[in-house]
Amino acid sequence: MIVMLRARRGSSLTGKLRDAAARYRQSVTSWNSSASSNKYRETVLLPRTDFPMRPSGQELLEKELQIQRECGFSELYSWQRNRKGKEFCLHDGPPYANGDPHVGHALNKILKDIINRFQLMRGSRVHFVPGWDCHGLPIELRALAECGEEAKTLFPIEIRQKAKEFAERTIERQRAAFIRWGVMADWDKCYYTFDKQYEAKQLEVFHKMFDEGYIYQDYKPVFWSPSTRTALAEAELEYNQQHVSRSAYVKFPLIKVPSKLASASGDASSVHALIWTTQPWTIPANQAVCYMPNAEYSLVKCLNTEELYLLGTECVESTATILDAQFEILQTVTGSDLKGGVCRHPVIPGRESQLLPANHVTMVKGTGLVHTAPAHGMEDYSVASHHKLSVDCLVDENGFFTEAAGLELQNKYVLNEGNETVIQMLHGANMLLKEDNVRHSYPYDWRTKKPVIIRASKQWFIDTASIKDRAQELLKKVKLIPHSAMNSMLAMLDRRTYWCISRQRCWGVPIPVFYHKETAEPLINKYTGNHLIKLLKEHGSDCWWTLPLDQLLTKEILKKSGGSDVSDYVKGEDILDIWFDSGTSWAHVLEGNVADVYLEGKDQLGGWFQSSLLTSVAAEKQIPYRKLVVHGFTLNESGEKMSKSIGNVVDPDVIVNGGLDPNHDPPYGADVLRWWAAESNVFTEILIGKNILQAARDDIFKLRNTLRFMLGNLYNFNPETDGVPSEKMLMVDQYMLHLLQDYSTKVTEAYKECDFGKVIRLLLAFINRELSNFYFSIIKDRLYCEDEKSTKRLSCQTVLDEVLDVITRSVAPILPHLAEEVFQHQSNQKEPQSVFRTGWIKASSVWRKPGIVEAIEGACAIRDSFLSSIPGKNALEYDITIIIEPSLLLELMEQLQGEEISSTSQLNELMMASHTTLLTAIPRNMPAESDLIEGKFEINLEGGDIIEETSYKVIVNSATKERCPRCKKYTSTSALTPCPRCLDVIAGKWSV
Repeated sequence: MIVMLRARRGSSLTGKLRDAAARYRQSVTSWNSSASSNKYRETVLLPRTDFPMRPSGQELLEKELQIQRECGFSELYSWQRNRKGKEFCLHDGPPYANGDPHVGHALNKILKDIINRFQLMRGSRVHFVPGWDCHGLPIELRALAECGEEAKTLFPIEIRQKAKEFAERTIERQRAAFIRWGVMADWDKCYYTFDKQYEAKQLEVFHKMFDEGYIYQDYKPVFWSPSTRTALAEAELEYNQQHVSRSAYVKFPLIKVPSKLASASGDASSVHALIWTTQPWTIPANQAVCYMPNAEYSLVKCLNTEELYLLGTECVESTATILDAQFEILQTVTGSDLKGGVCRHPVIPGRESQLLPANHVTMVKGTGLVHTAPAHGMEDYSVASHHKLSVDCLVDENGFFTEAAGLELQNKYVLNEGNETVIQMLHGANMLLKEDNVRHSYPYDWRTKKPVIIRASKQWFIDTASIKDRAQELLKKVKLIPHSAMNSMLAMLDRRTYWCISRQRCWGVPIPVFYHKETAEPLINKYTGNHLIKLLKEHGSDCWWTLPLDQLLTKEILKKSGGSDVSDYVKGEDILDIWFDSGTSWAHVLEGNVADVYLEGKDQLGGWFQSSLLTSVAAEKQIPYRKLVVHGFTLNESGEKMSKSIGNVVDPDVIVNGGLDPNHDPPYGADVLRWWAAESNVFTEILIGKNILQAARDDIFKLRNTLRFMLGNLYNFNPETDGVPSEKMLMVDQYMLHLLQDYSTKVTEAYKECDFGKVIRLLLAFINRELSNFYFSIIKDRLYCEDEKSTKRLSCQTVLDEVLDVITRSVAPILPHLAEEVFQHQSNQKEPQSVFRTGWIKASSVWRKPGIVEAIEGACAIRDSFLSSIPGKNALEYDITIIIEPSLLLELMEQLQGEEISSTSQLNELMMASHTTLLTAIPRNMPAESDLIEGKFEINLEGGDIIEETSYKVIVNSATKERCPRCKKYTSTSALTPCPRCLDVIAGKWSV
């Protein structure tokens, strides 16, 4: 629909407006001084409600807590579980029990609660069991830190007890916060990864995967944290973009030149393969130099030194620039021509390094030749496995060179003095061309914030390479919100060939393996597994440390396993990775079912989402979820990561309850926190701060004002006896129901798509545009001045009752405290109960009246033309004449006003003037000072089958009658006497 306006103002209208304004001020003064004004005012049906507009401070906090008590927040979950309905399961990813609740917790738990409350109101039986991840190194370290020096003397079982106590205290603090935020759950029946039954289920999954051949022990490189002396999974890493490493360009002298290079190289001793590395400390473990088979390589002569270098052709120019040298290309070959070449190790006499092909080599950085140390690189290890190279680790668990590295390196930490020593060794051997500092992304232990290394060790692994094809196939059937996350997760799965699941700590579930003392062969089978699972169900995982070996590995089990004497064995000391802990939560919580939704932060694409997927597909051949919802990280208002050390952390407890200085940190209550969580564009990073929270509070105040207006005008309305059927309503009221039905449909779809930001945008647009700016402004005269039981008034009250109900229900999942408060204030509730026990929006399809839309929007277009001609003026001070030649638009306007002139018609109500005249031609006696506005309105019906553009004109004149002392419209013959409509309303009630 297109509206076009052309305005032409009469030159003499200004003087008339000035005179009218003077008369208006005089009449207002007279009216206010009249003794009878009060009795007219008393006949006006003004809004009545004790619903507060802007509760704040302690009043707000007490009101929310009162609502939680009186509306049964704590009983709601159990109530809905006991009713009939379709099962809906949102499986709660366990937050880590190692700190106070933070805004990331708030975002995550509130988003989950919004989904659950929406599903509950839609009639589903919601299955939501909150849980906590209770094992692992962060908790162990926090517990040990509390012990001080005593920690050094604690036995493993004592450390475990300290860690459990710490986790339990943390859980209670987090649980209390989640309840205060209004999160619906049975908080007495949560799951914890240190529960006996949970641990037993975890071992059942472990043994299923072991029996299927997915779990194995091997000696290979893993991410290793020297600061915590344990292996790490990729999900336990964070990358420091500002890490500084020592980089080096190193020569590897060729002792056997490939045949294709022999003619150009002459003396083989003068040819050096040139490599670049950011980890010089790994060079002592070098076993090979790798090349890209299909790339071009050049033999170049360094004109500065007369030495011959072998490097990638693409890298010749950049390398010469970095080394401040001049290179002359002598010969170019393909990578495959380098086969058979052998280098001498640059610092270890007698050690040789072969030239080998490898697919991981690139020309993006460096020289196109890659130094390969199988004990310290994942791709390096693959090369070693293929070519049967040895994997010698020269670094211990603390990150120090071992005795095997030689006296010069022994006991030196690899990332500082070890690195420096290797560089000096290269320099002394004349094998170092250049060394420099380089700033780049480097993996850190996310717990200690210190750098990790890659180090070969004997660990337990999951063969994800054998699982990922099936996992990817099933994942493609899952709905991801946002969908763009699908490619990220598929790519992560594709890169993951194995998963290290063993950790060298004591606070966790033990890897249930015994080792032969002499051979170190692991003993694990169905007999040992079944026995240990039974023990865990009875004693919990503490039994691994408290029971004697002969009770963990009995004679009967050993006999069935082919062993001889229990004394020949020792129990393993490793625990399972906590990602395996939480990744098997489906086995305990879902009990064989599939969850409808998993919702977590985007870091879980490579974490819990993936560990749950891999373990479920391996053990059960199915995926544990149907939909994944991914949200971003919370940042402060400036877009910075929050940090206690920087002092920019936003504490959710301070948001809800206020800080020490209420003027600086006022209490916003839980609903503001929930509004913030819902309003955020959860698919990107999410900002939070004072300005954002104040804006959220202001939006809620706007919503409260809208709800208060409706409540105030429904104090004397009973929908059962006063409700007007939609077909008998005024057209503008039917139009509002049409808009309400459209709003209901859109907001329901937004909830289904978990787009709560869209829910809020739809809500604010509806209350600001459709309600406050449009509907409320035109119905106030009807509400306040018509007879209490007139059809006109009851018609718009019926609409207000429906709008109030729809708005309340549509916002309830996001703002449960406000929704319950409104619901309890509705006077038509005989026995007030929770809004969440009464269902979702009850919008009716009969509300859709597309035929009425053109009539109302056509009138609104004309009204906008009128109002644009009197900017800043009161429309009631004018009478208008609308001229429309015979047309479809005229027929529509005649439905709104049957008589030629009216002050009470639907058309006049929409125009907001005192009188509206509807004509088909400009009257001959039009005053010279009239303002004439022209416009066009296009009617588009039946999907474009009927299109008609019609011109109209609006003549604007100052009102000719006096201002009614009751309704304030210029419709009375005297400023002291009510207009005919008002006289009719008050007639018989008292004598004027």
